[in-house]
Amino acid sequence: MGQLTSRRDSLVPGILPHCRSSANEEGPPSGSDHQGSKMELQRSSLYSTLDQVPQLEHYTSTLPHQQARKRPSLEALRKAFKARDSTVPITDSGNEDSKSPKKKAPVRLGWVVGVKIRCMLNIWGVILFLRLSWITSQAGILLTCLIVMMSVTVTTATALSISAIATNGRIISGGTYFLISRSLGPEIGAPIGMVFSFANALACALNTVGFAEVVRDLMKDDFGTVIVDSVNDVRIVGVITVTILLFISLAGMEWESKTQILFFIALMISFASYLVGTVIPHGTIKQAQGIFGYREIFVSNLKPDWRGPDGNFFRMFAIFFPATTGILSGVNICGDLKDPSTAIPKGTLLAIFWTTISYLVVPLTVGACVLRDASGNISDILTVNSTGVCVGLACNLGWNFTDCTQTQSCRYGLANSLQVLGQISAFYYLITLGVFAASLSSALGFLVSAPKIFQCLCRDNIYPYIGFFGKGYGKNDEPLRAYILCYVIAVAFIVIAELNTIAALISNFFLCVYGLINFSCFHASITNSPGWRPAFHYYSKWAALYGAVIAVLLMFLFTWWAALVTFSIIFFLFEYVNYTKPKVNWGSSVQASTYNMALSSSVSLSGVEDHIKNFRPQCLVLTGPPNQRPALVDFVASFTKHISLMICGDIIMEEERQTRPQDATDLLVKWMNKRKVRSFYTPLSADGLRAGARNLLQASGLGKLKPNTLVLGFKSNWRESSPESIEDYINTIYDTFDSNYNLCILRMMDGLDIIEHFEFEVNQSFEPDEVRNDNQQSSDDISDKGDSDQIKTVFQSDQGKKTIDVYWIADDGGLTLLVPYLLTRRKRWCRSKVRVFIVGDEQNMDESHKQMIALLKRFRLDFNDVIVMTDSEKRPHSKNLSRFVDSVAPFRLWDEQQEGVSAQELKQNAPWKISDKQFEAFRLKTERKVRLNEIIRRNSQNAALVLVSLPVPQSDCPSALYMAWLDTLTCGLHCPAVLIRGNQQNVLTFYCQ
Repeated sequence: MGQLTSRRDSLVPGILPHCRSSANEEGPPSGSDHQGSKMELQRSSLYSTLDQVPQLEHYTSTLPHQQARKRPSLEALRKAFKARDSTVPITDSGNEDSKSPKKKAPVRLGWVVGVKIRCMLNIWGVILFLRLSWITSQAGILLTCLIVMMSVTVTTATALSISAIATNGRIISGGTYFLISRSLGPEIGAPIGMVFSFANALACALNTVGFAEVVRDLMKDDFGTVIVDSVNDVRIVGVITVTILLFISLAGMEWESKTQILFFIALMISFASYLVGTVIPHGTIKQAQGIFGYREIFVSNLKPDWRGPDGNFFRMFAIFFPATTGILSGVNICGDLKDPSTAIPKGTLLAIFWTTISYLVVPLTVGACVLRDASGNISDILTVNSTGVCVGLACNLGWNFTDCTQTQSCRYGLANSLQVLGQISAFYYLITLGVFAASLSSALGFLVSAPKIFQCLCRDNIYPYIGFFGKGYGKNDEPLRAYILCYVIAVAFIVIAELNTIAALISNFFLCVYGLINFSCFHASITNSPGWRPAFHYYSKWAALYGAVIAVLLMFLFTWWAALVTFSIIFFLFEYVNYTKPKVNWGSSVQASTYNMALSSSVSLSGVEDHIKNFRPQCLVLTGPPNQRPALVDFVASFTKHISLMICGDIIMEEERQTRPQDATDLLVKWMNKRKVRSFYTPLSADGLRAGARNLLQASGLGKLKPNTLVLGFKSNWRESSPESIEDYINTIYDTFDSNYNLCILRMMDGLDIIEHFEFEVNQSFEPDEVRNDNQQSSDDISDKGDSDQIKTVFQSDQGKKTIDVYWIADDGGLTLLVPYLLTRRKRWCRSKVRVFIVGDEQNMDESHKQMIALLKRFRLDFNDVIVMTDSEKRPHSKNLSRFVDSVAPFRLWDEQQEGVSAQELKQNAPWKISDKQFEAFRLKTERKVRLNEIIRRNSQNAALVLVSLPVPQSDCPSALYMAWLDTLTCGLHCPAVLIRGNQQNVLTFYCQ
């Protein structure tokens, strides 16, 4: 144990982690416990003094823009003996903390005040006090309880989904928007965040108007007071009310939570007053209003009694359902909770449970105590001397309400009065107090929720021009600017004072959010992503799917036009985000689903045999760093984008590996994405071009998504290159054919490597870490600079009506014809005319021409012209032939001119050189290459692109001679030239099966 202790204490200086606490974490323990926890964090593992035990701090670096102490790299662990010699002084983080000014800790709410009470207050509303008794009269006690339970199943499924998502990792402020966007991505989350923020602001106005209407009626009926008129009174009271609520919100979450507690107490008193009123004796006045207490009324109110145009089950369900939609109140302030992962499931589900009990108690009790119809006239009491017809249950209770029932003029009872709960209550005005508390608490909750959600949306920078409202103030990071915006929106709609139409839209907004929350949980569950590990286990993906489907159905069944408006708004916002493609990565379930589909499709393809009709040129392009050879990238992308696979291979030599930064791959992928190139980037370390290319040929791709065509750049500096590099290049071509690959070689007359055009940016992008630190330039800055210099190539320009000339010298299976056809399907090449040049003689020229046209027609290739080259076998001009001889002179052995040395010995010392015998043996082939170049230069000087069949190298052909042939075939042109060769297997067919 002594040895173990000394090993733990012998920490290497300079790598001690700094203890930090995020805004959502509880503060660190104080005193000796804190010191002990710090020492625990500083322990090294048993394996090495550099290697450390698992620490929470190391995993906070997985968040973007999070500065956290990183663990030692593998390279540092492998070279641990160097680190032990370090003399960097240890930093005392405790002293640093003591020197820094102490900030007040933000106010954090527990699960009771922060979630449970808040959700209960938003679930309880004016429907409980002013509509539930009327619904009971219409639907009866049994169907009303059924309506309550049906509504609760939707909200419970949604609450279970919320609990699962909220416990799948630490969440910050942003509420519902944060949960959906981090689960389904910004394309879905951002529109919902925008719509839900606006819906909360409108809901604040709606509840404020509801409160103002109750105040207006109270002043008019009970006190006979009118400020201006019925409409303006609502506006005046509403604006004053929402202004007071704004000041409470601006005071901070501490004051807001205390206000909500007062509202909760008021509601409890109001509800208790109602329950007491059901059991106390009722006098003559209340009996005249149909209130008799627990008598035989219960049985008569069990069944429905539909009345009026709204008298049907579904209409009652539509009226009641919004009363259960306050379950998101706790989630929306998740940034102000001590432990959101615990508070949200516990508080939300308990709030649903207790409010469900209350919603069931009211119809059971009011239905057992109050008749459906009553006149309110004391004179309708039955006496001993009473005469006349008496119909109904009231007769058994000593009252005769027959007249008002038959004439439908009853003013009291469940079916006629909305104030039944107040009338039955022990004290009437306590129910009014409950109505006030319910409406004001909901308005205050929505006024707080909307800015919190909108602040998170603004900070994500997904939509333009809204970042101004994302700034936070104070210890709780309060969105004061967003509060003012929400207040302005609420006041604007309060002034309208007619929110019946908007109320339908608000309900649809909330239902849409519920549907997406449930779908987020279902989608995350079925993707089987390892990152989906919610701590809340009591959820079901099928319950989540049920909640999503029911929410969408209810949207259309409640108000179909509002559902269409809601989906139209969300679709418009979705398309905007999908078009702009914000640079965010939240590890959404959509990414996991995309992976699953790609993997499943790749596996499915493995069981499908290849067919000529489905052949696609899947290209492995040896680009090196793609941003250094954009023409090669753009050429291949021109005929593979949205059609087939493209892989950019980068062979990294040993000397390059030492100076290559760790983020080089990310920078190059960003460059391709900004260039809109659909390609994979694959770096590979190797000792040489041939070894790297051979490994890429063998290992690139996945199943059927495997390259079948190698694309190279032409080695234009072959004359100045070392013999080994020429051998490597030619042997790579040999290996390509040995691997049964097709081959394309692109030659640009100005060369492919454009590194000199942006040498400054590239040098900075690939500087070692030490140099970049000296320049004080981050990798993000480098990537931005590199991306800004997107060199435009000829393949990105509109080619107009220029020609694509195809010199189909040898039948390679059809790849030489397929590539230009695919090019003409692109917008930039669609007007180009394709000309096909074939070899023939003058005697059979017409026959060759007809056969080629017939072949192209059968292939359904709409090429413009077929030209027969009848002079291809003529001897080339002596000047051109002499130029070729002079170009290969440095690579010849001249063995016949050397005495005393055999040609075999010379060949062994320089195998790449051309012996006199080989030069003479290949003379005829050389002359044909030179002659073909003369024809190409004569016919294709103004072409947009030239494609020439690549000659297949023979095994006894020297590398230098073959390189000279390739150079000769494509020299002297002003346009890009492609040497192309299929693998002798058909890639075109004119059969339909």
